Amino acid sequence: MQNLRNTPALSLQEVYLTLRSEPLTTEAELAAFYRAEMNAVRGGDKVQRLARGLNQAHGITYFKAFFMGHQGVGKSTELSRLTVQMANKFRVVRFSAIDNLDPNNFRSLDLVLTMMIDITERIKQPVAAGGAGRTPSAARLQEIWDWFAAEKEVYAYEVSRALTVEGGGGAKEDSLWHKVSNLFLQVKGSIKFAGSRKKETIEYQISRLPSLLRIANHLLDDCNEILKETTGHEWLFVGEDFDKPGIPKDLIEDLFINRANVFRELRCHMIFTLPLNLFYSGKATNLPFTLDRSFVLPDTPVFNQDHTANSVGRKAVEDVLTARMSPDLFEQGQMECLIIASGGNLRDLFSLVNYAADTAELRGASKIDASDAESAVVNLRSSYQRRLGQSPYDMDDVKYDDKAQKLLTIYSGDETAQIADAVMYSLLAAKAVQEFNGKRWFGVHPLVVDILADQKVIARSNAGDVPGGTK
Repeated sequence: MQNLRNTPALSLQEVYLTLRSEPLTTEAELAAFYRAEMNAVRGGDKVQRLARGLNQAHGITYFKAFFMGHQGVGKSTELSRLTVQMANKFRVVRFSAIDNLDPNNFRSLDLVLTMMIDITERIKQPVAAGGAGRTPSAARLQEIWDWFAAEKEVYAYEVSRALTVEGGGGAKEDSLWHKVSNLFLQVKGSIKFAGSRKKETIEYQISRLPSLLRIANHLLDDCNEILKETTGHEWLFVGEDFDKPGIPKDLIEDLFINRANVFRELRCHMIFTLPLNLFYSGKATNLPFTLDRSFVLPDTPVFNQDHTANSVGRKAVEDVLTARMSPDLFEQGQMECLIIASGGNLRDLFSLVNYAADTAELRGASKIDASDAESAVVNLRSSYQRRLGQSPYDMDDVKYDDKAQKLLTIYSGDETAQIADAVMYSLLAAKAVQEFNGKRWFGVHPLVVDILADQKVIARSNAGDVPGGTK
């Protein structure tokens, strides 16, 4: 979904139009709302490093990398920046583990087919729309058709049925293209709803992966050559949302560890998101990309490690916020209050400000005052408090007592707490703990500091405040 306007909101009624949680995607949105000041407190501009690697690989080899970060830090927006910045050399094909695959049941073969389908659809598009205005060669299309004809058991009945359907109403020389296009349309549906597959079908798929990889590389070679001849560009695949909560860990591990050769063998440029807990685990040595091709986008600090104010981080977040809405919509001190409460996380910041703006507007006000800001903070703090508990749906069985003890050791600056363990990963997933750059350190989210203070885990001062919290 696109932002509905590219100029700052000038009234509370307009705030929802610019403070949207969706990533920036277009060049116009980036020009209007992106603020590079954030990079100064996040250890430099990671997009510049990705761009450097792509430029060095262009026409010589394939650039393959991971791009990682915790929820709400802006990974998708940064990847949009990369897409715009590299538009003179690369055509980017973006796809999502959530939107294009079945996030609970996908396999490596699904990923390969998704990439094949996407590039086949894109290359046919006009040059002005990001394609090459051409189709893959007849030899490639026939190879794809023959593979599916021999592998009817791989997908659902609809796919097998598509093999018997002749091409559409195009010219005779296009009939094979129409047949493959229709086949791929059916395959996309099967990939998206993969949960109905039988166990024996999944096992059969895995055994057929090597033959599909060979055909996929032939297609990638073909499409890359066509694009270079037509525009001078090369294809770059960007796989997103593979780090989203809820995707079973065994699927991610199977894809990036057990099937790491899939990524090594595919002949194309690629950037994938990856869960940080896998990157930081002992299994990381088996990941397909090298350490120098793994880029982490950290959180933005509003406090230093000693709980003093991080003025640079706060100013960077303020610049992002005031690019989207007028600071005159806040009464004195309330914008800083919400910035602190967000912990520098942009998703939390937008949530807080939208809630406060709605509260102010509902009472007929034209500015966000202390009561509006406090109601937003209380609401989001409650959400953080719920995440600290245990649920039958949690992927890890970590008790609150262990979480509270870990949070206290992190808050107190104990160096041993900087070594991640199962409790730490649980807290990072809940955003109760944040990860910052520099010498790489962990801090407790300000809203969680409030919670610990209310529980008397952390002592308040005589004035009632607590360093590192919102008060």
